[in-house]
Amino acid sequence: MTDEQIKRINELAKKKKESGLTAAETEEQQRLRREYIDSFRESLRSQLESTVIVEPDGTRHRVTKKEN
Repeated sequence: MTDEQIKRINELAKKKKESGLTAAETEEQQRLRREYIDSFRESLRSQLESTVIVEPDGTRHRVTKKEN
């Protein structure tokens, strides 16, 4: 997600509050928001996959996915 895309998301949000959006702008806003959310999730997932827990005794283990 680039800075320009984030600026565009903010521009569309501001315009929506002030005067409303056209159908094309609404679609663009939804597409950009989806890209932002997907990018955020991927970044978080990557960060969690590289996270290591260090126990008091010095042992280390990776974070695992919680089972329901």
